[in-house]
Amino acid sequence: MAKSFVTSVEVAQRAGVSRSAVSRTFTEGASVSPEVRRKVLKAAQELGYRVNRLAQGLNNASSNLVGVVGANLSLPFIAKQLDMLSLGLLRRGQQCLLLNAADARSDIAPLIELIFEFRARAIVVLSGEPPASIVDECLANGVKLIVINRLLERSDTDVILSDDILGATLAARRLTDARCRKVAVVTSGSGTPTQIRRAEAFGRIMKDDGIDVVGWHDGPTTYETGLKAARELLADPAIDGAFCVTDLMALGFLDAARHEMGRSVPDDLSVIGFDDIPQASWKSYELTTIAQSFEVLTEAVLAALDHADGQSVIQNVPVTLVERQTVRR
Repeated sequence: MAKSFVTSVEVAQRAGVSRSAVSRTFTEGASVSPEVRRKVLKAAQELGYRVNRLAQGLNNASSNLVGVVGANLSLPFIAKQLDMLSLGLLRRGQQCLLLNAADARSDIAPLIELIFEFRARAIVVLSGEPPASIVDECLANGVKLIVINRLLERSDTDVILSDDILGATLAARRLTDARCRKVAVVTSGSGTPTQIRRAEAFGRIMKDDGIDVVGWHDGPTTYETGLKAARELLADPAIDGAFCVTDLMALGFLDAARHEMGRSVPDDLSVIGFDDIPQASWKSYELTTIAQSFEVLTEAVLAALDHADGQSVIQNVPVTLVERQTVRR
């Protein structure tokens, strides 16, 4: 039989004090005499006692847990966000309660119940496609909400946005400099606000410059969607440039262009992505892309946790063009 955790009652018995004295000893700011503290800490060390932080949180109005809600958690951009955010929370003495919203469109009740049962002090909704109903439920129940790359028409929500318009502008200018004459803009069929902003801004700028633009959107935001886009679009030999609104689709687009469609990149086809995921710099791709700083994004989320309730902030994460090997010089 597995040994059970040491309880505060056992510590109190070993130290010869009350259970409430043990609780006060391990509660920051609580009043306890030096002698009692010494006895409790000595007994706790001897028994191997550890504080039940989860139980502490459930006894308070909120815990040190921060709920993180996301769909498509395997996508490289989402995974990188989660990696850095969970580490940032840990360094602040807070814990990440990860909630996978992949199946939440049919029934979000289990997710909502978890959020409130664990007394999460805040909810962070990652980039992607989390259900709008999760957002509504959190706001209705007074849980602080921080949303990444989803612009809400609410005054009580912190919103952190990549500068999609500037990023699309940088991509358009770079393909213009490469003397592209007919370009494709590739989006998935998910219709996320981020993808729409990027595609629309890019299309406007290219058309203003007199460059033909072919729009393409279908499927999920995946590598395979990029493959499909290249197979269909590059049947037109006049297309000599492409802006894929995420790097993951751009990588699929590059592989199909090079290995199936016989295109030489960047000699007769220039390709730009967006996000600068780790795979974009791999030697087999060397993708030119629009980078948004994961560090700045993470710091913006952590700073939003400290804002007073009802005090909302909209913050843009700056972007830059990262020049690699997929656009003609």
